[in-house]
Amino acid sequence: MINADELKFDENGLIPAVITDYYTKKVLTLAYMNRESLKISMDEGRTCFYSRSRRCLWRKGETSGNYQHIVSITADCDRDSIVVEVVKDGPACHLGTDSCFNDDVYISDKLTEFSVDGLYDLLTERMKLKPSGSYTTYLFEQGIDKILKKVGEECTEVIVAGKGGDKAETVFEIADLTYHVLVLMVYMGITEKEVIDELAKRHVIDHKVKQQKMQ
Repeated sequence: MINADELKFDENGLIPAVITDYYTKKVLTLAYMNRESLKISMDEGRTCFYSRSRRCLWRKGETSGNYQHIVSITADCDRDSIVVEVVKDGPACHLGTDSCFNDDVYISDKLTEFSVDGLYDLLTERMKLKPSGSYTTYLFEQGIDKILKKVGEECTEVIVAGKGGDKAETVFEIADLTYHVLVLMVYMGITEKEVIDELAKRHVIDHKVKQQKMQ
């Protein structure tokens, strides 16, 4: 671990800070810090930036409540830029979106990787636009009872495949179940972060239980 004094600030006394979501690894925003705002960020455990337009310090969330709790700060090989991993309380962008990076400029047809985040976003779009001929549209139009029925059916299929010991079939059925659970989440307005936060709470509880058993 290096000392913060070893970081290289530019001629204006600033260092670019790429803010990423600790859970999803999504890039949230690009901001700047000076030595004072970096120290405040480390002391308080929440991001504090330097505004180049207003020429003053500002703490993320001080007016919106969308604080960013710092998990780690990592410098690049030249030590003239940093990546700040955070657990956020709300949208990172002042426009109310999850990230400031939303407008695609180029997407490769061959190299684009699948992600659960991307699928969730696609399902959200399907719910808004409801394109004809889409199975997802059909589920949303049928409503909660149909969606829950499909979740139940897919749960049963996972159990049957798992009990049969067929790994490939079990993977296939888990994928079906995951898709339908995501549809349910989008329909009910449940975000990935809410589920992750709940899992994080259970992780802490599980860790405490393990410690107690060892004592």
